[in-house]
Formats: sequence, structure tokens, C-alpha cells
Amino acid sequence: MQTIKANHYEIFFNENCYQYLAELLTTDRYSKVFVIVDENTSQYCLPAFLSQLVTEITIEIIELEAGEQHKNIATCLEVWQAMTDLGGDRKSIVLNLGGGVVTDLGSFVACTFKRGIDFINIPTTLLSMVDASVGGKNGVDLGNLKNQIGIIREPKAVLIDTAFLSSLSSREMRSGLAEMLKHGIIADKTYWNKFKNLKDLSTEDLDTLIYQSVEIKNSIVSEDLTENGIRKALNFGHTLGHAIESYFLENENKENLLHGEAIAIGMILEAYLSTVKGFLINEEYQEIKYHLNDIYEIVDFDEKDIQNIIDLMIYDKKNEFGKVQFVLLESIGKIKINQFCDNDLIYNAFEDYQK
Repeated sequence: MQTIKANHYEIFFNENCYQYLAELLTTDRYSKVFVIVDENTSQYCLPAFLSQLVTEITIEIIELEAGEQHKNIATCLEVWQAMTDLGGDRKSIVLNLGGGVVTDLGSFVACTFKRGIDFINIPTTLLSMVDASVGGKNGVDLGNLKNQIGIIREPKAVLIDTAFLSSLSSREMRSGLAEMLKHGIIADKTYWNKFKNLKDLSTEDLDTLIYQSVEIKNSIVSEDLTENGIRKALNFGHTLGHAIESYFLENENKENLLHGEAIAIGMILEAYLSTVKGFLINEEYQEIKYHLNDIYEIVDFDEKDIQNIIDLMIYDKKNEFGKVQFVLLESIGKIKINQFCDNDLIYNAFEDYQK
């Protein structure tokens, strides 16, 4: 697969990843290489990665506890201290080998260590390959509030080796699939249509779909890096989805939802809002709802759950002047940003979702 050019970096795929990395570590003469992993990627991905890493530079491995609950400033403090103790300086480079938590947090750590050092994202989950590792958003959660602390700064490169996907569970794969489906819904109906017969897709098909998903996201980000306009489209499903994810994360009586599972619900709810606001025709709403519910289990919400989720939406990063802003749909492949919805409509959306 050909390299994708972003604003100030490139996205490499499969065998090209390691050729690029070997050349970079030879020519730029970094003082030290920090590889940030979590418990899972340390076991399942790190050995294969290190076997391909050709360099005489000292390599230091920093391992995080796995899970969204560790994506916070406390973990950053531990990583900053470890890098300091291990002799990190301004000519060090960070390689983030992992899923969205590792790439988000590791990138933020690199952006702030010594006022900023180079970093490369090497995503190992489908979700991180098509979403978290691409686009220059780096940050951590504030308590259970998603991605409240962070910075937009692009990586040195992104290296996507789809061989890492063999270590994932089917649930993790479905989680990543949600962001790929979102890319089709917001930007490319032809791409969306390719997912209607998932059982017929081969491994080669998946590689192509991943590549096209990255192309869609990169095209949007390249037009609006700092999210003042069209990049907001990528938040479709996330205003409600992030609130749902945060609510389930903080509630001991609820089983945590993976990011993509929460976003799938958010996309159905926000597609409903698009319909009742008069933007999206009902046939396309039903199409979105049918296909997402065919992939993801329907989750039950009572009135108290819904109110708590609505209360959490005030912390969404798109909000301005205390008002919750939604990304809604005009059609599959076309969006409307900066939209407002009354709470009554949101309650109705949850009711329709659970029918």
C-alpha cells in the first residue's frame, strides 16, 4: 500500500513501516529510543516489533497498565519520571506501540517532555489504526471525562502494520470497526456500502478498507487540523457516545463499554436526531440503525441513565458558551456541524434506539 501524506508527516503501511523506521533512526541520530507499551502490547506485540527494529541506539521500554482508567495525568507523571530517570533528553524519541490509550497518552507525554520531543505512533488495534493514532490529537482524560486535557501536535510518522490485528479479540475488532463505519456515514456513502456484507470480507479486503478509512480521516484533518470547522464532522456519534462511555466507566453497576460500542450507540442516536430535525430522510436513518444494531448489542438505558448522560454532555469539547453542539447528518456521506437539540429530543432518541 502506498504511503499517505498528511500535513507534516507520512503514514506508512506494513513492510514500509520498518524500512522508514530503520532509515530514520540511522539518519537523525536520536540519543535514546523510548518504546511505550501497555501490559497487552508488551506481551503480544513488542517481541515482533523489536525483532524488526534495527538500530544501535539504546532502547528503553516503558510499560503502562492497560485500560482507559489509566489514561490520566497520574500515569503521565509516572512516564515523565521514568524517562527522566532513564536519561531522556531533547534528542530522545518516543515510539507509542499500542491502542488508543497508549498512542493518546504517549503522544501527550512526548509533546510535553522537555517542551516537546519527536514521537511516532505505531497502532496495534483497529480503533487506533483508523482513528486515535492519526490526526495529531494527543491527550488524557480528566477523571472519567474523555480527552479533556491535551494538545494538537502531529507525530513524526504513523506506522500501520495490520499484522498486529491478529492479537485482537472479535470484540476489540468490532470496536474499531465503528470508527470505520463512521467515516463512511459522514463522508463517503460508497465506502459505507462496502460494509453491508461483513461476512464476505477477506483479510485483504480489510487491509484495503483500513487504508481507505485512514485516507478519509486524513483528508478531513488536513483541511482543518485545529478543528475549527469541517474536522468537527469526525465527532459524529461522539457527543452522546463519549457521554455514554464516560457514564459506564464511572458507574460501578454498569459493565464498561469499549469506545466503539459507545460510539455505535451515539451514531444511532444522532442519526435519529438528524431525522427529527428534518435533515436526514427516515429511510437512511433506518438503514444506519439496522446495520449498526446488526453488529453491536443493544444496551438498556433507564430514565436515570439518560439524564446522567445528558448531564455529562456539557463537557463535550465541541461545546461553546455552555451549549451542547452536535454533528448531524443531511444524508449518508454529508454532515451538518454546530447543531443544537433539546433534551426532549434526546430522550426520544433513546426511546427509539431501544425499540
